Amino acid sequence: MDAPARKRRRWLVLTLAGLALVLAAGVVGFWGDLVSTALDPKVPFQTYQPPPAPDYATQRAWYLRPAPGATAPADVFFVAPTTYDGGRNWNARVDHPKANRQFREVMAPNYVGPFVQVGRVFAPRFRQASLYSLTTLREDAREARQFAYLDVRNAFDSYLEHDNGGRPFLIVGIEQGGTLATRLIADAVATDPAVKNRMVAAYLIDTVVLADAPPVEPCMRRGQTGCVAAWAGVYEGDFDAARRLLERALVWNDKGELVNITPRPALCFNPILGAVTDETAPARLHLGAVNATGLEWGARPAFMARQVSARCEGGVLRVTRPKSGAFRQTGDWANRRKEPGFNLFYADVEADAKQRLAAWLAG
Repeated sequence: MDAPARKRRRWLVLTLAGLALVLAAGVVGFWGDLVSTALDPKVPFQTYQPPPAPDYATQRAWYLRPAPGATAPADVFFVAPTTYDGGRNWNARVDHPKANRQFREVMAPNYVGPFVQVGRVFAPRFRQASLYSLTTLREDAREARQFAYLDVRNAFDSYLEHDNGGRPFLIVGIEQGGTLATRLIADAVATDPAVKNRMVAAYLIDTVVLADAPPVEPCMRRGQTGCVAAWAGVYEGDFDAARRLLERALVWNDKGELVNITPRPALCFNPILGAVTDETAPARLHLGAVNATGLEWGARPAFMARQVSARCEGGVLRVTRPKSGAFRQTGDWANRRKEPGFNLFYADVEADAKQRLAAWLAG
């Protein structure tokens, strides 16, 4: 091969390599958009045929429900976060195997775990809105989330009628479940004000709630009962994440519609300090984080204390990055947008819930 031919070949190879690098960078940069587009049901919600409704009189309609005769000082009604990616459906079947497995292996040990020593847990399956519906502000997505609320309300009504028996209870909601639980509390109290008298507290974790119109009064101090503890967090210094969080957050208006929170303020409870406050909680007060993913149900995880500090600013809980590598979000694009497989405030929330229950029982 003569010199000019070798030169042309070398330039061709370099050009192709450059194009490959540009293409690869483009795929990486837009991978989230590509995956999100793939999860779009591509059918208007108005013409969508949702999966069959769960029957809350049956055991299979519940992720967790206590065995007959089980006793505890209180109950915990737990509304799960998103575990269903999406694709063909706006709302998941209640028997979706992958979504149910993620609840069992990731969500339950990390997020139900802090409450198992507080009360009997009732965690309904419901036709949850897909992860895709949480990544877009389309009206279809809002309708999918409003539709999911109907199941949660039916589950809670069934619990009150058949299982509660006048006992004190806590309501816990995480992420999508927290948004649904926010409306559940407001509707239940409006329907029967006596319900609030039995509600020890509500924990709405990774949930944006209106500071000027919470479903019940905020938890302003430790041991307060009948109140709501709500927060949504980002890592300290990630200003874009804080801005995006509030720009995309949806809350309920007085017509039962999901609307953007801006420019109204968000409620911020500091789980380390056990109060709605703008004081900084130093790491020395942090009781413990856990990574309980895959832990056998009922097993007690080991706490890792003093991992983070936290402070509320602008309605967002700003948390320092944990010291241990066990608390890093991993997995594919979809899993990194769900609740993480660890709980930075496991021990703090557990202690807080126990204290509020003790205060309620003491009258």
